[in-house]
Amino acid sequence: MSTRPSTERKLLDAADELLFGRGVATTTVDELLALAGVSPATLYRAYGSKDGLLVAALQRRQSRWLEVWDDAVAAATGPAEALLSVFDALATFRAQPHGARWCAFLGSAAEYADPPAPLAAALRADTEHLRSRLRDLAGPLVDGDAARAARLADALLLVVSGELAMQLREPGSRTASARAVARAVLDAELSGAPA
Repeated sequence: MSTRPSTERKLLDAADELLFGRGVATTTVDELLALAGVSPATLYRAYGSKDGLLVAALQRRQSRWLEVWDDAVAAATGPAEALLSVFDALATFRAQPHGARWCAFLGSAAEYADPPAPLAAALRADTEHLRSRLRDLAGPLVDGDAARAARLADALLLVVSGELAMQLREPGSRTASARAVARAVLDAELSGAPA
């Protein structure tokens, strides 16, 4: 027996609010069930466990995030702006009703010293997708030089992750500062200067 889409949405919405708003460890299954208005059997049938629900909520969040980033890339006026559009997308995503004070992936990773395999896979997939996309966007700026694109993507991944982490320390947008740092990294790479 499958779970109705409306029930799945209620569970995922509850996970978004509680797991990503308060934290995974501090949120009980009973609190998730109460907010979603579903029975324990429904949760376990749909996701197998609280961790299964967490993974599904992260996957939904990633899909939403990628839509926002796609829009930002599409609005970019050139290759450099397309690469830096990740920061525009972060600001836009954060301002949406389902945005969060910081990155749900970083928050979930921070709560587990040794995450269960499905969660570890979801966290790796998010990181690799971010790195891969940044590398692809960097490619045209470095004439397709794969090593330079990879180096630039890794540097920008650190800037993006730092901006997201600072949201936890001091809520409030620092996206403009992060974008400026990323621009300096990009300019250093393009000029051949060490970053």
